[in-house]
Amino acid sequence: MSLSGKRVALLIEDEYQILEGWYPYLRLQEAGADVKVIGSGTKDSYDSKEHYPMAADAAASEVSASDFDAVVIPGGFAPDNMRLHPEMIDLVKAAYESGKLVAAICHGGWMLASAGATKGRKITGYLPIKTDVENAGGTWVDEPVVEDGNVITSRTPVDLPDFGRAIVDYLERA
Repeated sequence: MSLSGKRVALLIEDEYQILEGWYPYLRLQEAGADVKVIGSGTKDSYDSKEHYPMAADAAASEVSASDFDAVVIPGGFAPDNMRLHPEMIDLVKAAYESGKLVAAICHGGWMLASAGATKGRKITGYLPIKTDVENAGGTWVDEPVVEDGNVITSRTPVDLPDFGRAIVDYLERA
């Protein structure tokens, strides 16, 4: 498997879930993708819930969906912080609407809902966001990973191997 030439945006904000940020980052790099960490632009480095930092390569306002083949959204409380920044939502929305892969785990589905990427889609995530996904027009399913068109979602850190594999498989086919 080789993702050489594929560019992936990993969104980041404070209070990201450490495994949900670092596992996709390292897994996609290992597969050969060029992974760029994209923050809100409020700072240069963002702390996980466990206070582990992740440096941002750029702010969402400095990049475009056309720069990437995929956008990955980790969970934790970071997606709630991301939703405070319209440029982050706009990046996800533009990627989704242009048919690029958007992938989210755990609370990351909040960003998909804000970007209009859940409507008419089967979605999974951390159970407390179920009502938000349904209110945004998504159909909730409780499975380790769900692929529906150009949207991949997953529940929690225990599902990260399935989530990572689904993203790599999708990008290899794309």
